[in-house]
Amino acid sequence: MPARNEEASLGACLESLVGQGGVSFEVIVVDDGSTDRTRKIAGSVPGVRVIEPGPLPLGWSGKSNAVIAGARAATGEWLLFTDADTVHLPGSLVRSLAEAQKEDAALLSYSPEQEVRGFWEKAVMPVIFAELASTFRPSDVSDPAAPAAAANGQYILVKRDAYDAVGGHAAVATSLLEDVALARLVKASGRRIFFRFGGDAVRTRMYRSFAQLREGWIKNLALLFNSPLRLAAWRLVEFLAIVAAAILAVASGLSGHTGQCMIAALAAIGSYAVFLGRIRKAHFSWDANVLALVGLPMFSYLLLCSWLAHQRGKVSWKGREYAPAASNQVSSHTLQPPTLGPKDENGLSHAQS
Repeated sequence: MPARNEEASLGACLESLVGQGGVSFEVIVVDDGSTDRTRKIAGSVPGVRVIEPGPLPLGWSGKSNAVIAGARAATGEWLLFTDADTVHLPGSLVRSLAEAQKEDAALLSYSPEQEVRGFWEKAVMPVIFAELASTFRPSDVSDPAAPAAAANGQYILVKRDAYDAVGGHAAVATSLLEDVALARLVKASGRRIFFRFGGDAVRTRMYRSFAQLREGWIKNLALLFNSPLRLAAWRLVEFLAIVAAAILAVASGLSGHTGQCMIAALAAIGSYAVFLGRIRKAHFSWDANVLALVGLPMFSYLLLCSWLAHQRGKVSWKGREYAPAASNQVSSHTLQPPTLGPKDENGLSHAQS
């Protein structure tokens, strides 16, 4: 688990991890230069090992540098890469291992249940995750015959030998979208990946303020979608069409133009129903789904800001600045695999988080 200034969420995450059962595991937290109480919190939880990643190589993302250090320190046959803002449901670790084995997957990834609070989280997050669900369809990602590949960095469970064979995170260390890049490498190697919504296993609250939400999505949005400007324009047009039709329906009704009112009302209801049908696939609460209409123009704004930031070559995240021109490059560095740890007296394999 990479952790950089995560004092607000780290304690709950670690408690949910150390309480897992049914499999022998170790928990490794990589303190990535935190200036808050992150290291103290991690060190206070029994069974948690805290390490430092070492100097950040030129061009690498801080997260990749941290998880590479964690992978080097790990000793098990499976690695679970997870984030400090996650909470893992009881028994989820052993169930995910069983599911990966059942699906014959070298890499399993869950998209966590998203916990949203406050107006902007509820308005924006459903729109973004609905777009992600449409772009990275789990059925396509999990189909060995389909070219689509994706993973959510908040929960990536991968076999150690497969991870090392593709070069691990060192092979994608210059990418700001390292989770998707790693999934592409694993699938391109001929190994199977399995991806689904994992609300039954893990939940997360990604951002705790609008400033965090804005910075985080500006870093990622332009990398997630092939035509960000076109998508931003379409979603803005969708918002304006729904609102304009609704306003026209009300205005026509008040002025006594019944026929025009009916046509405008049907247009507003129909376009909103299409929008709501897409949003509901993102697995958010009803109030967030309702507020998502207001999130459409904000999504367009964030997508435009992300595109501009990447065009200018200046993306910020957690106090660091990155040059995104190299964000999709694949590094030639490889990660040397450590010796695997033995099974315990019960024959249980080791997994890492």
